[in-house]
Amino acid sequence: MQGVHKGGCHCGAVVFEFDSPDNITVYRCNCSICRMTDYLHLIIPASAFRLKRGDPSTYSFNSHVAKHYFCPTCGIKSFYIPRSNPDGISVNLRCLDQSSFKQVEYAEFDGQNWEANGDLLAHLSSSEN
Repeated sequence: MQGVHKGGCHCGAVVFEFDSPDNITVYRCNCSICRMTDYLHLIIPASAFRLKRGDPSTYSFNSHVAKHYFCPTCGIKSFYIPRSNPDGISVNLRCLDQSSFKQVEYAEFDGQNWEANGDLLAHLSSSEN
């Protein structure tokens, strides 16, 4: 079943909603930035995402393909455009109202070896998913 889910930053300055199935798989990545922020990825098509409030700041590094959006007030990164899915959005499960999901499964992703594994996530931003 598909539903509308809500999320945002700690202080409430950045708020968003998105369409997603009620049963989801989120990815734990071991790359340097995800490991340090304990980010849990739910990758969705960009067309399913709606920023409802806020003007987040951006950060990028290395290839500058990924665009990390964070609240300029509280500093929380609740979503970003991932390098693996430049046509999608990764929302952080830790920043979502998890009561709207029926089931959450966890999977590991080896982001430390991104060049060898990045294409394993490419299908997740497809609107056919």
